[in-house]
Amino acid sequence: MSDSDITFYFLSSILSLLIFIFFLIKTKQAKPNLNLPPGRMGWPFIGETIGYLKPYSATTIGKFMEQHIARLRTHLLKEVEKHTRLVLSSWKEKTTFAAQDEAKKFTFNLMAEHIMSLQPGKIETENLKKEYVTFMKGVVSAPLNFPGTAYWRALKSRCTILKFIEGKMEERMKRMQEGNENSEENDLLNWVLKHSNLSTEQILDLILSLLFAGHETSSVSIALAIYFLPGCPQAILQLREEHKEIARAKKQAGETELTWEDYKKMEFTHCVVNETLRLGNVVRFLHRKALKDVRYKGYDIPCGWKVLPVIAAVHLDPLLFDQPHHFNPWRWQNNDGASGNSNIFLPFGGGPRLCAGSELAKLEMAVFIHHLILNYNWELTDNNDQAFAYPFVDFPKGLQIRVQAHSLI
Repeated sequence: MSDSDITFYFLSSILSLLIFIFFLIKTKQAKPNLNLPPGRMGWPFIGETIGYLKPYSATTIGKFMEQHIARLRTHLLKEVEKHTRLVLSSWKEKTTFAAQDEAKKFTFNLMAEHIMSLQPGKIETENLKKEYVTFMKGVVSAPLNFPGTAYWRALKSRCTILKFIEGKMEERMKRMQEGNENSEENDLLNWVLKHSNLSTEQILDLILSLLFAGHETSSVSIALAIYFLPGCPQAILQLREEHKEIARAKKQAGETELTWEDYKKMEFTHCVVNETLRLGNVVRFLHRKALKDVRYKGYDIPCGWKVLPVIAAVHLDPLLFDQPHHFNPWRWQNNDGASGNSNIFLPFGGGPRLCAGSELAKLEMAVFIHHLILNYNWELTDNNDQAFAYPFVDFPKGLQIRVQAHSLI
């Protein structure tokens, strides 16, 4: 074979490869309207396969997975911190206010923005939040449906909430049909409308439930931490040392935002979070139903009977927890059997029905505590304002506190 033949075949191969690559690129660009998850497509044809197959220590998840997982964690952490700072920056010294309301504002704003792109402080956001408060108070009240009762008000609020959500859905679908979408509305509602086969009624029920579940229990947990900590000054001191160390390291590195590594360094904070959840018992019992006849410890539970496992009874059992009514975050350091046993620590339920938002709730609590400890001292102004179970946990007077600003950085 002559040199000219070799050159011809080589150039032909290169041209064929270029045409193939061009075809692949055009194929990927053929669907510009897809709202794909964040990330890179990698090289044509092979994608990111080389990085994925690169050997790594079997005791780790590998650099490839760490980087890809960190992308979702970083985004979520930034949003939680943004809404935390927004709420805390509005606090005024030498004034008394309801800490429970502030915690609800934080968690509701976070969920409302991610679910429907509702902005904090806007009239529509504030009105929707008020309707949810009314809805919550009537959900577990006596089902007396006549004017003036909590149940009647809850039903009215539910209708108002559903009409609001349906209005947002109609606006989105109209813009989609006109090809006039808002790029900033990259939220759950948009995703569901584009990528799911759910009916209108199912979408309404989904958004209603997620807004409710996504903010109510988290806000009460934060309020409980604010309530418990002043009664344990040593815990506040240890929290300050932990968060001062994190803040100093970030200042030296020229960083301003928390990272996932910072979150993992909050070891004592995680103990405070666990103890708050154990002693506070935001979710006090679970609703279950026997799907078949069950015999348990000599007793028969017929098929169809409702079973309510009482989580609070487990968390406050002196046989399982030493001095169970005492707020003691250090019990989670000493590993008295609780931290390693999922059968006796069930703040988010368990089994296949484990709360899907458990990690988000703990992240919200830790980030809120981080900025609270670094920026404020606080005192309870009414020692009689304790948490009560209705059966939902609530502070009747809103947990009134007074704050004094400081800086530990």
